[in-house]
Amino acid sequence: MNDSDLAYTSAVELAELIRLKKVSVVEVVDTYAQRIEAHNPHLGAYLTPTLDEARDQSKAAEKELDRDDLPPFWGVPISIKDLNDTAGVRTTHGNAAFHDRVPERDEEVVARIKRAGFIMLGKTNTPEFGTTCFTDPPGYFPARNPWDTTRTTGGSSGGAAGALAAGLCPISQGSDGGGSIRIPAALCGLFGIKPSRGRVTASPGHQSFLSQDGPIAWSVRDAAALLDVLAGYAVGDAWWAPPPARPFADEVGAPPGRLRIALSAEPPLDTDCAQANIDGARQAGALLQSLGHEVIEADPPQWPQEVVEDFLITWSVRSCGYEPMPPFESLEPVNKALIEFGRTVDAPRYELAERRIQKASRVLVSFFDDFDVLVTPTVAGPPPVIGSYRDPDNPIAEFLNAASLVPFTPPWNTTGQPAVSLPLHQDEAGLPVGVQIVGRPADEGTLIRLSAQIEEAAPWAGRRPPVS
Repeated sequence: MNDSDLAYTSAVELAELIRLKKVSVVEVVDTYAQRIEAHNPHLGAYLTPTLDEARDQSKAAEKELDRDDLPPFWGVPISIKDLNDTAGVRTTHGNAAFHDRVPERDEEVVARIKRAGFIMLGKTNTPEFGTTCFTDPPGYFPARNPWDTTRTTGGSSGGAAGALAAGLCPISQGSDGGGSIRIPAALCGLFGIKPSRGRVTASPGHQSFLSQDGPIAWSVRDAAALLDVLAGYAVGDAWWAPPPARPFADEVGAPPGRLRIALSAEPPLDTDCAQANIDGARQAGALLQSLGHEVIEADPPQWPQEVVEDFLITWSVRSCGYEPMPPFESLEPVNKALIEFGRTVDAPRYELAERRIQKASRVLVSFFDDFDVLVTPTVAGPPPVIGSYRDPDNPIAEFLNAASLVPFTPPWNTTGQPAVSLPLHQDEAGLPVGVQIVGRPADEGTLIRLSAQIEEAAPWAGRRPPVS
């Protein structure tokens, strides 16, 4: 197996190869470390590589392979998003003033990843606070898409997706507050899961109503196995999803049954959508029909315009309480503008916004009384050219303009439903086209079973970007 083949071996398979001593932990980690050293200066996938530490850990892990109690991913490398605090390792949250910030403890998600036996290769690039759907934090460098390095990886888990697509890690951890796993998965040709609200803890920090940590992977099996590692309640969580009937990894290969599927290929909110993305969703619908499912064209209820404004209000007010909060003068213009706007919102207006969002979310969830899943495009177009979305003179317009790329993803953060993006297609330029599937509340199991069925019928694992 050459280095490129090893770099694109699935995380689950790597774990098995390591356990059977068919490949060494040292060899695996060094393969990724060499690729990071060669490609990251141009791609900007990692803000903080931790290659010396990873190489040291690989040597220690190699000596423990005869243990009977090895965790499931012993010696397998992984990337961690730079919005997640890591003990002793720089964590910038994409903010220039946090260039030298080093937390004293791991977040629970990071601790779970380490307990599963993973070795961290570094912290991946993210927009400041994870606010936007493109990844070029001021004071650092842009994350470049391995399919076309003039284009963005998306965001906010842009570095995570870029690293995985370029073969700079076998699997990535990300988070999704408005599409931040699904968007970069779609733009980089990967599979990503946004879990249900409360599926994954945010301990010891504040539990977000919108955001959930989750996996980005090449395969459904890898993503499901990492979700098993991440999932679960922690003491003090404000809300949590009911535990699954069995491990998510066990859903891979299980028959999904005949599902009633809604297909909605047209964009909501009067936004434009590239024909390749519309066609991708329709082709996915045809594939699902050929697999025996009942597919019906049906659009979910649209958000009223006032609810779109309410979402901006709640996002802005939440930005005011970001923790940890860097000095205001260090923030990029879009976050300054959001915070300044958020500070003008009084408590009654914020309460009204929250109530109307919840009311609209109930209407959206009721759509699934008649359907098991919903199929849509993941995003509305190809990866934008880096910098093309910037508008420093009007940062709120910049925020809204960038959001026009992603009209399909945020509603499911407000409802808390699980959703995935599958890398089913490519456009005429060879750029990835993702398809989103949304599930019923707390029903990741159906999404994983269905995604695995689709992956078997229309496999994508053999596709590699030019930077590979």
